[in-house]
Amino acid sequence: MQITENLKEELLNFLKKNKKADVVTTYLYFLEKKLKIDPVLFIRDKTIYKGKEELIKSLEAQGKLWRETEIKIQFQKESVNEQTTKIYICPFTGKVFGNNTHANPQDAIYDWVSTCPENTERVDGVRIKRFFVSEDPEVIANYIVKRKAPVTKTVFSSAVTGKLFNSKSAVIEDFTKNQIKHIPLVEVPSQNRFELEDDLLAFIQEKLQEDQISTFVEALSKSPEFTSFVEGWLEEEATG
Repeated sequence: MQITENLKEELLNFLKKNKKADVVTTYLYFLEKKLKIDPVLFIRDKTIYKGKEELIKSLEAQGKLWRETEIKIQFQKESVNEQTTKIYICPFTGKVFGNNTHANPQDAIYDWVSTCPENTERVDGVRIKRFFVSEDPEVIANYIVKRKAPVTKTVFSSAVTGKLFNSKSAVIEDFTKNQIKHIPLVEVPSQNRFELEDDLLAFIQEKLQEDQISTFVEALSKSPEFTSFVEGWLEEEATG
């Protein structure tokens, strides 16, 4: 078992900060650093996975992360069209209301000019409700803007929250930010609140074999800075 100098330094710092750490805890910390393992808890399913990538891959394979869907984007309703015969115009902004596009166009223009910020005309401190009216087809034609047809767009919905996103990557980013929690490997075997995903469970069972732990201790014993820790573990084993 190769333990690099960098790993030795990390292990030494860990043991100095955790003076009561037993051999199994130290070994798990070593595995986490050496193999770059970063277990994550999928909060909703209360299951711990070996890492974020493994969790995402598993959920994608089951269709439990995102779903492809289509939405229609409707553009703004026309204010004036070919069937309009009378219009009401705000002289301050050019806002227009048509007699066939608004249920009560005269009320609408009154409401508009009475609150329009651009309307600076006052009588006794009150905004003047001044507006234009036209039934001239040529004037009306100037206000006709062809409405764009609705656009259908493919988007992605989160299978966990139902929220819509523009891309799969955005779904995954939101998921990793809000739906998972990182858990140190040293805390995984001792906890009993959450289930372990099969691959993580198999990994821990394989690595926590007595011969592998013994090999780790033997490798550490060759470095003088770990002598006191190794002796302590051996003493605990002898008296335990």
